[in-house]
Amino acid sequence: MQTPAHAAKAQNKPDSRALSAAGLRAFFNIARDWGLNTDEQMVLLGTPGRSTFFKWKSAPESADLKRDTLERLSYLLGIYKALQVLLPATAAADAWVKKPNTAPLFGGKSALDRMLGGNIADLVAVRQYLDARRGGWA
Repeated sequence: MQTPAHAAKAQNKPDSRALSAAGLRAFFNIARDWGLNTDEQMVLLGTPGRSTFFKWKSAPESADLKRDTLERLSYLLGIYKALQVLLPATAAADAWVKKPNTAPLFGGKSALDRMLGGNIADLVAVRQYLDARRGGWA
């Protein structure tokens, strides 16, 4: 039997479809701002099938994403937010992901190149780098 506190918490928790739709809408806005092509977007989302990707894009409210994809979206949203904090000029923040970077993590390549490695760990590394740059927890 659920306690009243657990029942209230369950009622306040958004369902997975609502989280999926909100996350995808935000992602596609970020992809637009960063100038990502379809293949880059698909890799960042964990390489779903093309028909699935285009269904998500045209009808995000119909998506019920798996945990892996939701986790990817969370890291990407965090990266986007960190860039907005570090580089308040929107154009500079959006351009940063494609610029060559001499930090050891990137080895002269861009953050996008690192993120396109396809692993969640690549997204984690970029997110932690940015969090450390803004003085947050790394």
